[in-house]
Amino acid sequence: MANKLALTQRRRSRTRYQIKLKGAGRVRLSVHRSGRHIYAQVIDDTQGRTLASASTLEKAVREGSKTGADTDAAAAIGKLVAERALAAGVTEVVFDRGPYLYHGRVKALADGAREGGLSF
Repeated sequence: MANKLALTQRRRSRTRYQIKLKGAGRVRLSVHRSGRHIYAQVIDDTQGRTLASASTLEKAVREGSKTGADTDAAAAIGKLVAERALAAGVTEVVFDRGPYLYHGRVKALADGAREGGLSF
C-alpha cells in the first residue's frame, strides 16, 4: 500500500493534469489549507503573476472570525478573493484544489467564491 505522501502527490498531479486539459488558458484559483489557516490565490500561469490573493492571516478576516480553520472563515476568504479578482478584471477561473479533497473548508471556499461572482 502506498504511503500518504505518495497518495497526496498522485492526487495533486491528477488535479493539475485536468486543469491543463480543461483550463484552456483561464486563470486558476489555487487553494492551500493548513491546520490553522486557509489561503487562496488567483494565478495567471501564462504571465506567471498572482492577480489576487486572500488568507485568514489578514487582520480584517482574523477580527471577523473565531478561528482561521473553520468553514465560515473559508467562505469569507472565498468571497474576499472573488471581490479582489473581479476588481482585477477576472470573472472566469478554473478551480485548483491541489491535493485536497473537495470537502469541508475547500468546498466552503469554492462556494464563497461563486457567491462573490467568480464562475467555474
